[in-house]
Amino acid sequence: MTESTSAISTPAALRALIREGRFDGPTAGHGGEALQANLVILAGEAAQDFLRFCQANPRPCPLLAVGEPGDPSLPTLGDIDLRHDVPRYRVWRDGALEGEPIDIADLWRDDMVSFAIGCSFSFEDALTRAGIPVRHQAAGRNVPMYRTSLATRAAGRFSGPLVVSMRAMPAADAIEAIAICQRFPLAHGAPVHIGDPAQIGITDLDRPDYGDAPDIRAGDIPVFWACGVTPQAAITAAKPALAITHAPGHMLVTDVPSSQAERRLTGIHTR
Repeated sequence: MTESTSAISTPAALRALIREGRFDGPTAGHGGEALQANLVILAGEAAQDFLRFCQANPRPCPLLAVGEPGDPSLPTLGDIDLRHDVPRYRVWRDGALEGEPIDIADLWRDDMVSFAIGCSFSFEDALTRAGIPVRHQAAGRNVPMYRTSLATRAAGRFSGPLVVSMRAMPAADAIEAIAICQRFPLAHGAPVHIGDPAQIGITDLDRPDYGDAPDIRAGDIPVFWACGVTPQAAITAAKPALAITHAPGHMLVTDVPSSQAERRLTGIHTR
């Protein structure tokens, strides 16, 4: 159980608490200015198809690293053990959600391949420094996320709707947010939509598909970014025998500075 809502300042300190089972909450605002990542773990041909899916959909699935089969480490991203270092996982069997454990050591297999995918939490520090409100972070809540009517590009068995995260802000801040976030291609880049949610198939902002309901104030407009939960929607359609992901908002926090989301990381292994 998460011990405190106060910010944990370094990635190593946060991962230590996670490994000890003392932190299992959303990671927004924690780990300092470190790159955060979505996680997908698959085996066999499903892993090959998913790599192609990421390459076909770089906006929601910007690859930070791809692991070697059976190896739970991602050395280009830090001192990481994927069996223990995510605060909450999701386990999927044949496309159905089976559970949300805080450790997956008993599920790890020698044929598993891990995919670390960029996360919008990585640009939130830049928004905050610019004076743009990031209200879910300030409130210690999870960012709201929604399935849309926009389709991803299919690759092998993987396809499905684009999932977006949403941050509400004054209109003037939204313009500045575009300029800031387009510098972060490894954290989904600029927004994919601003304004009327119905145009992308969202009927009720107060009822997100993932995460917590938003804090929307007078004069705000909703701003939507491509989201790394998109693969979870694709997993429900592809129905691989076993898949493991992070729970939405409960990210892998790396040792890489978030500023590196502004450019391609070196040493990315893509098998």
